[in-house]
Amino acid sequence: MARTSRDRLLALARARGLFTADRVAEAGIHSQELTRLVASGELERVARGCYRLPQAEITEHHGLALTALVAPRGVICLLSALAYHGIGTQLPSTVWLAIERGQRVPREPGFPLTIVRYGGRAFREGIEVHPVEGQKVRVYSVAKTLADLFKARNRVGLDVALEALREAWRERRFTIPELERAARVCRVERVLRPYLEAIVS
Repeated sequence: MARTSRDRLLALARARGLFTADRVAEAGIHSQELTRLVASGELERVARGCYRLPQAEITEHHGLALTALVAPRGVICLLSALAYHGIGTQLPSTVWLAIERGQRVPREPGFPLTIVRYGGRAFREGIEVHPVEGQKVRVYSVAKTLADLFKARNRVGLDVALEALREAWRERRFTIPELERAARVCRVERVLRPYLEAIVS
């Protein structure tokens, strides 16, 4: 027996966790079916153009999963990357997202998003991919995040960067060569060196 549009849409929701209206259209399912299932409570809208099953698991990194859904080529950075790695005391109220220069910024997604633009190696260096709520979330490594924090110290605060550096070193979350490489890419070697020497000596 052929599956109905409803069955196909619910199967897509079960398989993907979070999904977009664009993904529904790509699957050849009419948007009216999406509207009907949201109205009946079988699906829920969690952000502009983003949906899931009502009983789907929500983790502490839900905002990162949503961000990966609407901006799959972006990379979680700075305070959000720090929180993801469990370093420091920062609990950002917005998702910090790195977008490569020249890329289009995602349309207003319906949740707080702070965009940072990086170019070349500064964008490509240190990207890790982690599964969150069925999404492949791109997050900068601990070493790259530390270098980025020192680069953006006037924006996020030098105290935040120093706290993260001390804690990450105490917990052995990076190696000196990893941090030196990231610092070179971000052009903060001279800025970071005296703080690093003070901590490791």
